[in-house]
Amino acid sequence: MSITLKEKVAIVTGGGRGIGEGIATVFADEGAAVVVANRSSDEGEATVEEIKGAGGEAVFVQTDVRDPASVDELVKATLDAYGKLDILCHNAGIYPDMLIEDMPVEVWNDTLNTNLTSAFLLTKACVAPMKEKRFGRIIITSSITGPSVAMATLVAYAASKGGVNAFVKGAALEFACYGITVNCVCPGNILIPSVIKLYGQEAVDEMKEIIPTGALGETADIAYAMVYLASDQAKFITGQAITVDGGQILPENPDAFTKLT
Repeated sequence: MSITLKEKVAIVTGGGRGIGEGIATVFADEGAAVVVANRSSDEGEATVEEIKGAGGEAVFVQTDVRDPASVDELVKATLDAYGKLDILCHNAGIYPDMLIEDMPVEVWNDTLNTNLTSAFLLTKACVAPMKEKRFGRIIITSSITGPSVAMATLVAYAASKGGVNAFVKGAALEFACYGITVNCVCPGNILIPSVIKLYGQEAVDEMKEIIPTGALGETADIAYAMVYLASDQAKFITGQAITVDGGQILPENPDAFTKLT
């Protein structure tokens, strides 16, 4: 049996750009009907048009993942449109680049609410229709930053992603008996426009030097890892964090792999 998402219904949050757009389009390519959830309507609707233009099925629902009422409306809209919900892919997130001493508490709170509390809100809202069918796939975008490595100016982001990995383990235990799996994917450096905008092209080029495969990842690299976790074939995988980083976290020191080339 081939790996496919045919006849599955998937919510993808943050689906309007970057990794989320890549996930949404790949899920649609693999046969899923995709509900693109995004704060920006222009970006979200553009992803839907891209999917439909390629022959896929998608709808857009404007969503603020920090707001319980908005999350509940997202799930309701999904059920109204397709009658079921098989997959939640929670990708929406922010990463303020700021030193601790310069960070307002509002920025800290907004980062945790957007990246971590939202995982709780979305999981809570999605579980009921999944339990009813005794099938569900919950996949959250985490990061290598926090669970595996650190950056001095991304402490709020790292804390939120470390929390995501811990949340996944507990949620996986709660829902395993209902046929619902809960996992996360931890991307390394992925080449998306926001990364270039934040750090600049020169810094992005330097990032390649610390990645053993010699290149930043593409959004599809994350999406296809999620396709597998969302598939029927991944029924025995739950509570896990899958790292997709080109080997970035493997070297003991920066020279550990460059000496081989």
